[in-house]
Amino acid sequence: MKASAASRNALRAGIILLVFALVGTAILAFTYQATEPTITRGQQAAKLALLGQVLPASLHDNDLLNSRKRLPPDELLGTRLDSSLWLAQRNGQFSGVVLEAIAPDGYSGNIALLIGIDAQGRVTGVRVTSHRETPGLGDYIEHAKSAWIDQFAGKSLGNPVAKHWKVVKDGGTFDARAGATITPRAVVRAVKGALEYFAKHRAEFNATRAKEPQA
Repeated sequence: MKASAASRNALRAGIILLVFALVGTAILAFTYQATEPTITRGQQAAKLALLGQVLPASLHDNDLLNSRKRLPPDELLGTRLDSSLWLAQRNGQFSGVVLEAIAPDGYSGNIALLIGIDAQGRVTGVRVTSHRETPGLGDYIEHAKSAWIDQFAGKSLGNPVAKHWKVVKDGGTFDARAGATITPRAVVRAVKGALEYFAKHRAEFNATRAKEPQA
């Protein structure tokens, strides 16, 4: 008798736990479905704002987010995994790109970059999207902490000439803070590599039509 009562109690407890699990799962699913569009819109807005920092809105009239293309790993971009490219057009004509690049030789490892380049091969902007550089020493590459990264705007493979694509300490053009030159050296090399990638693929970019905005 006691064994039978214990079995019924165990079965009842199991059923209650199952009901709670099902209800909890349903609530989580409903919450996800209700909030997912808002989260997605927020992520897209943040990405668009970041793209706008490296490629001015005046340079394009297409849906930049919808123009995203996948790029295979490339030595010039410093990438070992697939990366992304956003293709800009204005009045139906190619006007620039935004490239993801990696500076693999930062002081503390990889420095991820977003680099805007116009149709003439000039840098329109650079932003660091992630890094592990030393706070207070090498993290001045972040735009939020200093304007250092802005010195790339307007630069191209011919301005400065190749031998001057270095920090000032190495005989180049680009400023760097004393005691923290490894980090800016890595960024300078990465931006130059992205410009070389652009020059190599410029004809392809020019021939590619960006996707039209979806209705």
